[in-house]
Amino acid sequence: MGRYVARRLLQMIPVFLGTTFLIFFMVYSLPGDPVLGLFGDKGVDPATLAAKRHELGLDLPIWEQYWNYMTNIILHFDFGNQIRNGRPVTEVLGDAFPITLQLAAMAFVFELVFGIGLGVIAGLKAGRLADNAILIFTLLIISIPVFVLGYIIKMVFAFQLEWIEPNVSNDQLFSEMLAPAIVLGGLSLAYVARLTRTSMAENLRADYMRTAVAKGLPKSRVIGVHLLRNSMIPVVTFLGTDIGALMGGAVVTEGIFNVKGIGGVIYESISRREGTTIVGLVTILVIVYLVTSLLVDLLYAVLDPRIRYA
Repeated sequence: MGRYVARRLLQMIPVFLGTTFLIFFMVYSLPGDPVLGLFGDKGVDPATLAAKRHELGLDLPIWEQYWNYMTNIILHFDFGNQIRNGRPVTEVLGDAFPITLQLAAMAFVFELVFGIGLGVIAGLKAGRLADNAILIFTLLIISIPVFVLGYIIKMVFAFQLEWIEPNVSNDQLFSEMLAPAIVLGGLSLAYVARLTRTSMAENLRADYMRTAVAKGLPKSRVIGVHLLRNSMIPVVTFLGTDIGALMGGAVVTEGIFNVKGIGGVIYESISRREGTTIVGLVTILVIVYLVTSLLVDLLYAVLDPRIRYA
């Protein structure tokens, strides 16, 4: 196990460097001049522009800018400063990241509990009324875009029924974050439910299930230990990759419910061409993806004792 983990950690290094370089290159290759945008419609002489680009290091070759950026991250955990106001990117992300992390965690718990629950019911009742109803419900959720689902929940439950607040306050109360968490995790919930249902319906016909029933084991043990445990491998794979997707895909949801998290930072950074902020955020998300993929691989051995890592 230790050798496998060490090998995976070494494999993460080129993946991390490659993905961050691609993002860095694409962001800084976007059309427009962020330095010129600082002055707005005011005229500015070329000497001032050149001096500002030199101060920010934007006159260097792209590979040298990337080298300086990665060196500052690795050695000093410094993601640079915003071009417009000089505010450290670590401070910007430090304010917004915990809010999105809270939202993503609530959405993850929502899709985990209800997605697996609905999937288990549908898998055990395959072909019956409950199974068909759950399949229709999940198909409906998948068919509705996130921004449409968000506005429906906001209009119905906030403005008509007045059960929730239409916008999230600066305190980010649990009751205020519940609606955007449901919207954010709704699509993933449908996929989790369908994955769980398919995996359980397939494993119900496996030989080891017939053997467990023939031995006279209690139904709770047959379902909870033998069936559910072996059916969770594809679900865990999806959930592991979905953690990063929840954090990166919260832009629309945060915009609808006025959540002041990563979504607002991304929108403002793109509109203002704040490349350092965008690259810093994506760098954090890359690390999240790499760590969760490693944890998911290690969970396979917990779910299926036949799996061994050399």
